[in-house]
Amino acid sequence: MSAPTQPALESKVGRVPAADPKVAEAHFYARRTFEADVSDVHADIESGAADFVLVDTRGAEAWEQGHVPQAVHCPTDDIADRAGELFDPEKLVVTYCWGPGCNGAVRAAHAFASLGYRVKEMLGGYEYWVREGFLVEDASGVRRGPVDTLTAPAHGAVCDC
Repeated sequence: MSAPTQPALESKVGRVPAADPKVAEAHFYARRTFEADVSDVHADIESGAADFVLVDTRGAEAWEQGHVPQAVHCPTDDIADRAGELFDPEKLVVTYCWGPGCNGAVRAAHAFASLGYRVKEMLGGYEYWVREGFLVEDASGVRRGPVDTLTAPAHGAVCDC
């Protein structure tokens, strides 16, 4: 008597086939035209290569709790009224809000784009800026917290990815 055969397992990953490589290439390139990660924003600011304005789109209480030192504060609801006075329309705008669970940076990026600005969202927002151990500023001054090793190497900000 032979052993009963196991039913073939269905792959949850492969349930929907992967895209054609050319389609995938276009998709992932397009995503990069809309997004920048925290480490790249930080690297550009630190090196002086930042040819963009970083915009914190959270409200006043959140800004006062802590923000990226180089950021300009402009809550999402104020963008339509204040963008023209605060931002050069020729300059790339990079928006951030709280973190990955918040779509405030996306709403802000949409508001800037609808006004004719070139814009990207900083993935991870303020949460990942802090978790990667970068400088933050609040009423008590500028400080750096510990690196969360689940988000960045313990020895520094370069993830080499």
